[in-house]
Amino acid sequence: MFSAILINKDDNGQTVEVAQLDESQLPEGNVTIDVEYSSMNFKDGLAITGSSPVVRSFPMVPGIDLAGVVSESSHPEYKAGDKVVLNGWGVGEGHWGGLAQKARLNGDWLVKLPSAFDSRQAMAIGTAGYTAALCVDALVNHGITPDKGEILVTGATGGVGSVAVSLLAKAGYKVVALTGKTSEGDYLKQLGASEVMDRAELAEKGRPLQKERWAGVVDTAGSFTLANACAQTKYGGAVAACGLAQGADFNTTVMPFILRGVALLGVDSVMAPKAPRMAAWDRLARDLDVSHLELIANEISLSDAVGVADQLMKGTLRGRVVVDVNK
Repeated sequence: MFSAILINKDDNGQTVEVAQLDESQLPEGNVTIDVEYSSMNFKDGLAITGSSPVVRSFPMVPGIDLAGVVSESSHPEYKAGDKVVLNGWGVGEGHWGGLAQKARLNGDWLVKLPSAFDSRQAMAIGTAGYTAALCVDALVNHGITPDKGEILVTGATGGVGSVAVSLLAKAGYKVVALTGKTSEGDYLKQLGASEVMDRAELAEKGRPLQKERWAGVVDTAGSFTLANACAQTKYGGAVAACGLAQGADFNTTVMPFILRGVALLGVDSVMAPKAPRMAAWDRLARDLDVSHLELIANEISLSDAVGVADQLMKGTLRGRVVVDVNK
């Protein structure tokens, strides 16, 4: 038997509980994992609160992230004792996820945990940090180097933003952190931000072209924030877009793209192929200041996760929520 958060739904609505399950109930897969840590992401908050229909089948164990040790495997790349990490692939939506003490998955979805991190640190990074690394890779691969100018990171106190600030600063970029929590300025500067901006400066509809400032942008907000960030990006700059914290709308013009050659780089972390996943984890192992993970991480127990989901949806949390599934 093992503990797991279990979401069910019937004619009376959705229920969520910490349940005791038998290993025989695990879904199909060629790798079974003893989960050590998971995490709470925005999508997990949607699933647990039922505020958006991200769960595609019931019953469902949520949790789009996990880190742990392989206990059984028929996959050629993995054997018992291997330490692995999982991010995305629809886990926690259509396939039982990581907010449990055990998981059974398709080995093609896994990445071997870099030796630079233990399981707790991997979940302090989680999908959010891995997405941040994908965004940084997208900017670097587009040729945005530190000498080109400032990088804007929106939603900077969130999971993606916090790790993006740390990675970019360590790699030599001058980072400006945009946040609605300007009281967290000291935290952001500890991560490496050179300046903190109030998100209100970009939160309303602006002109199609504005004064050039950013060599690159990591955007987690969407909506007017993304439109204004594009309008302020320098000639030949690039914007890596990975989120919709402000909204899924994107009301802008083609002007930044056809007059300044700005590139809008879409970043997907859920279905990203294995090569960019491994490159992202390599970047994290190389460039992330591990001491920052203690600033970013807030640890809770499995039984706390249901209550924390509400806080997550209200945007009151800072950094990353790490779940010790064995507590």
